Amino acid sequence: METENRVVSASRTIAAPADTVFELIADPRRQPEWDGNDNLVEIITGDRIRAAGEVFAMRTTKGNHRDNLVTDFVEGRRIAWRPGDEGGAPAGHEWRWEVEPLEDGTSRVTHTYDWTELTDERRVPRARATGEPQLRASLDRLAALAESLA
Repeated sequence: METENRVVSASRTIAAPADTVFELIADPRRQPEWDGNDNLVEIITGDRIRAAGEVFAMRTTKGNHRDNLVTDFVEGRRIAWRPGDEGGAPAGHEWRWEVEPLEDGTSRVTHTYDWTELTDERRVPRARATGEPQLRASLDRLAALAESLA
């Protein structure tokens, strides 16, 4: 029986300070600028994320409302959220970002998509199609944006 890999990651060094990179990730208003999946249009509700348990809502390119529950948060270093339908429980997949400051003033950033607990069968085809190239696209867009601000 073939096993499916339901956790995928990509990493890269970004020529910008960790604080700059993390601010872009933690501010939902900025996410459509660096989303490599071209899935996000705008924020519906929410401010700069400051703690696990917060919820921010985004509108997708298909017009869907996604509530995102922040599941992990360490200021300046790590943030993760689980999307779900408007007003519903998270569907079981998680987007995670880890930012490591490097001695030379740059940052090592790792982006992980984990769909091991995905329960919404409607989302499985899209989850299967999300691999390292899609994560790398988000990292590359985030790098371009962060480096333009550094």
